[in-house]
Amino acid sequence: MENFEKKTLMKQQSVKRAALRVALAAGLIMLPGMLGAAPAMAQKGERDTTLSYGEFIRKTEKGEVKRVELDETEQVARVYLIKEQKQDAQPIRVQLLEQNTELINKLKENKVDFAETPSTGGKTAVGLLINLMWILPLIALMLLFLRRSTNASSQAMNFGKTRARFQMEAKTGVKFDDVAGIEEAKEELQEVVTFLKQPEKFTAVGARIPKGVLLVGPPGTGKTLLAKAIAGEAGVPFFSISGSEFVEMFVGVGASRVRDLFKKAKENAPCLIFIDEIDAVGRQRGAGIGGGNDEREQTLNQLLTEMDGFEGNTGIIIIAATNRPDVLDTALLRPGRFDRQVIVDAPDRKGRLEILKVHARNKKIDPSVSLEIVARRTPGFTGADLANLLNEAAILTARRRKEAITPLEIDDAIDRLTIGLTLNPLLDSKKKRLIAYHEVGHALLSTLLEHADPLNKVTIIPRSGGVGGFSQQILNEEMIDSGLYTKAWLHDNITVTLGGKAAEVEVFGESEVTGGASSDLKVVTNLARKMVTMYGMSDLGLVALENQSSDVFLGRDWINRSEYSEEMATKIDRQVRAMAVVCYKEARRIIRENRDLVDRLVDLLVEQETIEGEQFRKIVSEYTQLPQKQQLVVSS
Repeated sequence: MENFEKKTLMKQQSVKRAALRVALAAGLIMLPGMLGAAPAMAQKGERDTTLSYGEFIRKTEKGEVKRVELDETEQVARVYLIKEQKQDAQPIRVQLLEQNTELINKLKENKVDFAETPSTGGKTAVGLLINLMWILPLIALMLLFLRRSTNASSQAMNFGKTRARFQMEAKTGVKFDDVAGIEEAKEELQEVVTFLKQPEKFTAVGARIPKGVLLVGPPGTGKTLLAKAIAGEAGVPFFSISGSEFVEMFVGVGASRVRDLFKKAKENAPCLIFIDEIDAVGRQRGAGIGGGNDEREQTLNQLLTEMDGFEGNTGIIIIAATNRPDVLDTALLRPGRFDRQVIVDAPDRKGRLEILKVHARNKKIDPSVSLEIVARRTPGFTGADLANLLNEAAILTARRRKEAITPLEIDDAIDRLTIGLTLNPLLDSKKKRLIAYHEVGHALLSTLLEHADPLNKVTIIPRSGGVGGFSQQILNEEMIDSGLYTKAWLHDNITVTLGGKAAEVEVFGESEVTGGASSDLKVVTNLARKMVTMYGMSDLGLVALENQSSDVFLGRDWINRSEYSEEMATKIDRQVRAMAVVCYKEARRIIRENRDLVDRLVDLLVEQETIEGEQFRKIVSEYTQLPQKQQLVVSS
């Protein structure tokens, strides 16, 4: 590296000397033209004989003046007399006054030919300017070349330097009060802040400061926001860098940048280093076909050594974030490097409410909006999703020229983010009624089945992405978050999903059935296969025949191996089909037995285009008794 820097410096000096030689040569080229043009300032060939201004006026009155050339620049007149008959006779110089009105009038009265002519000195200045016009671009080009060579050499000298952003006092503008919905993660990270502020509190009992904290969670859950909050609370020097900024196409550059980063961190200890998306540099070594990326592996090796190698890192805490912990190298995850792994998951209902309160601080929200209801309607939303939700609601409010965000804007924003953009309503036609029957089939089954999730609303307003309408349920958040699905819930969920196709068949017949249920059939197949192969909810017994599907990671899961025989695969297919057939028959039976109710609901849906869950359940209760679960929803 030192030889490379010496060669670069010598090359830079030689370029500067060459540039100076070019500038000197250009000056020598331009100098003769400038010196040669100087004598031309005196008028070539003019006689030394001159006239006074008064004599010039008298000769003009006597008619002895043939022609006059006026030079306003030098305030000189060149006079040609009549008695000078030679063609090459030279003019006589006459010094003019500042104002020559009298002379002009005399020349006009005596009909003397006169004209204004530029001086030869002016022509010389123009010639000099022309010379400069081609020499100046040459000098500018030389300076540009010199500047680029200097920048290139400086970049070469800094190629192995770290690109981390450094703040002596982290002014992120984020505190722990600005982070909500992930209280468990905050508690663990608050200890890191205490370690930095009051290390003696822990060292007194023999506790060791953690060297690294790995934030793991789906995108948008607030990992980077937590790192900013730690930096804002601790008030210590803060380095931030992305994992991709270490790796270059040249072998050894990433390792050099890692060394430079930790060198600067040691000089400013105690400090924080935040590495975002560490999976870009921390993937498992030897995981690629053909040996992998040597540059990335050298960078990872250097990072492992700096975090916990022969030399210690006293006072440096590394915070890293990733949403792919499964691809990280095991040596990176061991204690001593990343002592803690903090799970930053999607918030629960209480967490979503706290997040909504944080993001609602700078929004004008109508008092009729209940953030509690919004939190209940957004299961699975991350902090970024909730921030985007309120922002979309604010945009809709401004577009509709309202003064504050109302529940209508909140509902429309939720539908826009979860389903799609609202399109123009359909005209009253056969297609509109067919979609209405399909969606009412879903909605009615979700209302009449005991273990199905209650209906939120049903609509036939089309959405972007080819969605003609939808039936939306209030999902059981506790069951979804825990993953503890009951067999009854899965069975009723499959039945509700097949309700749209069942309604089409019962009303229009088999020959008029459309392909609108294609996405429903995919959901049914997926749920039924999981019941058979993963949950042990079939006649095949308590056997897990498949694992959770995951992305293929090169070097480990390149070849997908079958976990059962062809005979077992046939049995699985039969079980999946049998479940779907049983649920489909049940859906058709319920639709057939409540045909009058279905027709009334379709007429109302075609008229209103949207029916809310409470109104829907009230109409259904007039025709039949609601299950106990649905009655609890109505009473609440």
